Amino acid sequence: MAAATVSQPPLNAPAIPAIPAIPAIPAIPGRNDSSDSSRSSQTITEKIKLSSPLRSSSFPKNRSSQDGHFQVDRSVSPKRWKTFLKAFKHIHDLTPKEVDDFMASYEIYNLDWANEEEMVKAFGPNYQQRVGDCLRSYYSVLNHLCSLGDVEKMYIPPLMDKKASVLDNQLLYEESVAKDIGLRPGMKVLDLGCGRGRVAAHMTSFSGAQVTGLNIDENQIAQAREWNDHCGFSNEFVVHDQNDLPLPFADNSFDAFYEIQALSLCKDPQASFKEIYRVLKPGAKFSLLDWVSLPAYDPADPVHAGLMRRVKPLIGAVGTPTPASFEKALMDAGFGVTKSDNPSIGGLQAPLIDKVDIYFRSVRRLIHGLVRLHALPPHFKLLFDRLCLDGQAFVQMDNMRLITTTYRIIAEKPLV
Repeated sequence: MAAATVSQPPLNAPAIPAIPAIPAIPAIPGRNDSSDSSRSSQTITEKIKLSSPLRSSSFPKNRSSQDGHFQVDRSVSPKRWKTFLKAFKHIHDLTPKEVDDFMASYEIYNLDWANEEEMVKAFGPNYQQRVGDCLRSYYSVLNHLCSLGDVEKMYIPPLMDKKASVLDNQLLYEESVAKDIGLRPGMKVLDLGCGRGRVAAHMTSFSGAQVTGLNIDENQIAQAREWNDHCGFSNEFVVHDQNDLPLPFADNSFDAFYEIQALSLCKDPQASFKEIYRVLKPGAKFSLLDWVSLPAYDPADPVHAGLMRRVKPLIGAVGTPTPASFEKALMDAGFGVTKSDNPSIGGLQAPLIDKVDIYFRSVRRLIHGLVRLHALPPHFKLLFDRLCLDGQAFVQMDNMRLITTTYRIIAEKPLV
């Protein structure tokens, strides 16, 4: 995440940030591969009533008793203006080498994990190390760029409620994850690709579970630990490349697992799922939300292929998984798949993608003006031009139901 968060800084506009054949597998209950686009209006109250009844009675502290409406838990959401200012300062102070390394990191997204010959040709036999280095350079800058808008968590969520903001759709989805994997106080849960630990903090505040977060970027882990201390939680955060197996945990360590748009960087999903299976306790549930190409996508169609070449760098995708490939990898690892669908209303994430894209393109116009006036260093323009490239191609692919970055799979490790 691939893929790609200020509530709304000065600007009103919303914001961005050869598939191998799969053998036939059994049908999955509730499977829905499809991915009505309508624009959402930003909500502005601190506790927002939403019409989607996602909460179960397991989480009474956040229920509203008024007319069946529900509220999101924003108690551990950072103050957006503080996050904006810190991110802006970090970007302002980037060295030329940090900027150059970030721009060069995009080279990995022109390739695909599935084509090892191309990877070796481009980066040599130790290509996995090169990809890891690129990812560190990529995320060391991208997490700060995303923090200037509503995607500090570095993911655009499923469209859970048309009236909710991007931020509150994130919170709604995260709370649905807690329900799907049965989080309760005292449970230990593994978060793969934890970023700055904002999702982990919300999971703990909402459910009482203790989260262990894993991420490749030391800077994000440092921020996660700082925010964890601020919140007074006992969550733990580990610097680790998800492709460096085995994972640094003992067998049967965790009661549950979730990941949000982290597997776009996973070299071998089946090997990763086997490792996750190992560290989960029997009966533990697994939640995946990630990018996939959908059945309507045809790599032989030049329009489809052209859009894909533009979108994969934008969302930070090296592989090209499908719902079926994820399901098969999970079942081969030993999991039972219980749900496989797209949780977005109407199967479309496009209204939220469009919000994010519009906001960042508005910020880019302001950045261009300030650079021309020499009020900002030139690298601001370079970085924002890269960040905003091809956002509308992403919207188009989602509307055409060719891809989605919000495909959900819930699985479970058998009790015996």
